[in-house]
Amino acid sequence: MLITDLRTIFERDPAARNWLEVLFCYPGFQALLFHRLAHWLYKIGIPFIPRFLSHLSRFFTGIEIHPGALIGKGVFIDHGMGVVIGETAIVGDYALIYQGVTLGGTGKESGKRHPTLGSHVVVGAGAKVLGNIQIGDRVRIGAGSVVLRDVPSNTTVVGIPGRVTRQNNLPGNVLDHDKVRDVEAEVIRALFERVKALEKHLEELEDQSSLFPTELGDEQTNKSNCNNSDGMIEDFLDGAGI
Repeated sequence: MLITDLRTIFERDPAARNWLEVLFCYPGFQALLFHRLAHWLYKIGIPFIPRFLSHLSRFFTGIEIHPGALIGKGVFIDHGMGVVIGETAIVGDYALIYQGVTLGGTGKESGKRHPTLGSHVVVGAGAKVLGNIQIGDRVRIGAGSVVLRDVPSNTTVVGIPGRVTRQNNLPGNVLDHDKVRDVEAEVIRALFERVKALEKHLEELEDQSSLFPTELGDEQTNKSNCNNSDGMIEDFLDGAGI
């Protein structure tokens, strides 16, 4: 399993140059080394020592993995600082987890209270996946997202709370994070375009009818305010690339 973890690092990280560098300079791999041993001791019922190993791993790597968590083969924790994986969490094979990710619970409930990740899942930096939820295979979770519900396989999730933004993820480079959509900005763009169309239609009705008398000065002021607000909205949408 550790050999598979090493091979995965070389496949996914272009900065990995040799085995010695990965062994001594990759905290994600070091945390998995600690965890494999701690998990084995935890399963056979050894008290205290598994938790102490987990604590040592957190001290040296900045990654906290409870010894009860089940981690599959080929998992790559990239950079890893601030990653927290809870006791009943399950991480499928070949998952990719970035720094600041939390696989946590939502309260003090007992039993299975942490998420289950399928195989080939990508969890972006700072994302939070909370509760006893199921994340399907080949799911991509955008950076900073907060996922609180089950996610079907082959989808992309972004936002707070997390929303599915793409169905049937195409095979390709899992590091293509620039292809994650900004759903909120797209909705604002759609509403903005609809409001502009309604305003144009209203202006046409005013030109054709005398039922809407308006003072010239007031009309110019209103148009000026609208132009200013339109500019602010356009700047926001341009910044989101929409």
